[in-house]
Amino acid sequence: MRRRSFLWGAVAAGAGVAGCAPTVQAALQPPGEFQGAHFLTDAFVSFDGARLGLSKWAPPAGTEPWAVVIGLHGMNDYANTYFMAGPYWAARGIATYAYDARGFGRSPRRGEWGGEELLTEDLRTACRVARRDHPNAILAVVGESMGGATAIATFGAPGAPPIDRLVLAAPAVWGWSDLPDMYALTLWLGAHTMPGRAVTAPRNVQRRIVPSDNVEMLRAIGRDRNMIFQTRVDALYGLVTLMETAADRVATLTPAPLYVYGARDMIIPRASAERAAAALPQGARTLLYENGYHMLLRDLQAQAVFADIEAYLRDPNTAFPSRATLAQAGGTPGT
Repeated sequence: MRRRSFLWGAVAAGAGVAGCAPTVQAALQPPGEFQGAHFLTDAFVSFDGARLGLSKWAPPAGTEPWAVVIGLHGMNDYANTYFMAGPYWAARGIATYAYDARGFGRSPRRGEWGGEELLTEDLRTACRVARRDHPNAILAVVGESMGGATAIATFGAPGAPPIDRLVLAAPAVWGWSDLPDMYALTLWLGAHTMPGRAVTAPRNVQRRIVPSDNVEMLRAIGRDRNMIFQTRVDALYGLVTLMETAADRVATLTPAPLYVYGARDMIIPRASAERAAAALPQGARTLLYENGYHMLLRDLQAQAVFADIEAYLRDPNTAFPSRATLAQAGGTPGT
């Protein structure tokens, strides 16, 4: 059973940060009212007309993709998460549409937390647009870290559009219930008293956390102006709340997902990942990459992950090419 922080009761009761911290606001539309939404070359125009940054990789001209991936990135990142996966899949007939979540990358109001409702509504809209544009393709959502939490929050709740496959790559499932009480209290107070204050991890902590073994990739994103390197307190608060939602909804996911995790992940605690994997619905599958880090889609062994995901898109009951350790739903990674 998940431990409940004493503070989480107040949060769940409605003492949210929205009342005192800025968030990206938009009028949410009823399901289906997305006719104006569309994909451009470098932008995803969402349900409310917002232009979100978009990176797209498609099979050769004139080739209709047999599968379409909606790619979701992690916290402070952007669609470039898929710069290795996109070309790999495109060469194998899979189109990838990766957009920058609100407040991130090339999307509006960079640095501000858009809110769970907008994050999930944008995803629902992207799925409907992709289904409309590619009616005969297998439709999949691949979410890394925060993107995985957004996917769980969306497809673990009623009203989500139907998709064919769901892949969670090191999903962020470390919410309020997992935070030590003092950390939770500090974050709550900070979000309510100085929501716009930017925070960074101490350098000694940064040095200890290795997100990937792909050093050249890490150096490149360290120079990337679309990345965010200082996080607002209210954005961190919003992320923790989203992760709590994801942890609560993992058991009700539709469709049952493929859940992949790296044994060397230093971002999402192993205990939280195992607890989420154990709660997955029947039919879900999990893969543990012994040499995998948090950035599974950009690690040095990333092509093994790409190949496993491609095989899963073709057949969710497949034998995975990597032969990574497999656990069935109801177990944990590595069992």
